[in-house]
Amino acid sequence: MSSAQDIEFGLDSFVPLSLDEAGHELRGDVVIRNTVEEAVLADSVGIDSFNIAEHYRSDMMDSAASIILATIAGRTKRIRLGTAVTVLSTQDPVRVYTEFATLDAVSNGRAQLVAGRGSLIESFPLFGYRLNDYEDLFEEKLDLLMRLLRDQPVTWSGTARSPLTDQSVSPPLAEGHLPTWVGVGGSPQSVIRAARYGLPLMLAIIGGHPSRFAPHIELYKRALVEYGHAPLPIGMHSPGFVAKTDEEAVDIQWPYWEETLEAQSRERGWARPTMTNFRAEIAGGSLYVGSPETVAPKLAAAIRLLGLSRFDLAYATGRVPHEQRMAAIELYGREVIPRVRQLLEDPPVQPKEMEKPWQASN
Repeated sequence: MSSAQDIEFGLDSFVPLSLDEAGHELRGDVVIRNTVEEAVLADSVGIDSFNIAEHYRSDMMDSAASIILATIAGRTKRIRLGTAVTVLSTQDPVRVYTEFATLDAVSNGRAQLVAGRGSLIESFPLFGYRLNDYEDLFEEKLDLLMRLLRDQPVTWSGTARSPLTDQSVSPPLAEGHLPTWVGVGGSPQSVIRAARYGLPLMLAIIGGHPSRFAPHIELYKRALVEYGHAPLPIGMHSPGFVAKTDEEAVDIQWPYWEETLEAQSRERGWARPTMTNFRAEIAGGSLYVGSPETVAPKLAAAIRLLGLSRFDLAYATGRVPHEQRMAAIELYGREVIPRVRQLLEDPPVQPKEMEKPWQASN
């Protein structure tokens, strides 16, 4: 684990359609502009990074992350700007390189990237790819992207796109710029791939206790040694929501969580959401919902447990209104992150569990 002061604390956004104060759904363009404001606030309250995902759905406005991030770059000074994740399987690595090298230039070296296969599949038919090629596409495209990042000019051939011969791609990147991570949702093969390429590992832990991923981390560390790489950073992405009190956080997040998980249960065959399960994830899973006094110890415990160098909070699930998202960002930056850093410098303590919300009936 990095020292407490060196750990990166980020925010991840799917740019979801949200509601206004009257409960009406906002237009997509308004949501995109609101997301820019959320990132500007994150910069002002000391959050280390702001990262935008990639989906092609009617309820998420994050299909062009690089454009939103470039807009944020012009409004901010220090916050790092990245993805959570870039679905590399259905992207052209040359285009990914050019967009994010340009983002790195306009942001004065603040761009970063998380490349992954993606858990949702809308981009495959949209861009003319076959799901049967899910694994091969990512392997081939990650190989090309890393060559572009590490060893230009590039000579490369594969099945996913036309070959390159002694090709240089602009703009150039300064040494050490555009740090690139591999996002992993639980596949051991993906863990080993990250180690093979010598890339930092970003774990998407969206359910269950973080300890479930300890074997993946051990596998990653062993694989790094076998491939001859030095130890590399390990990060974690998980959902949560911060409010002034535990009760307020539960009351705000629950209805939007229920709505989102209900839709996913129909689409993906998951179990339907219940308040009991929601509270169980808060108390013993990887759902960081509560007051700063509750969320900070739980975060510190997870960081210690897994030896993390980075934690990204998916800071509100579903159609949470912009005003409440802004309040959560401010609390995360001003109160949660400093508490976590202090806790990590102190001897470990047991995280506080949420007591009062658990007393409510299902």
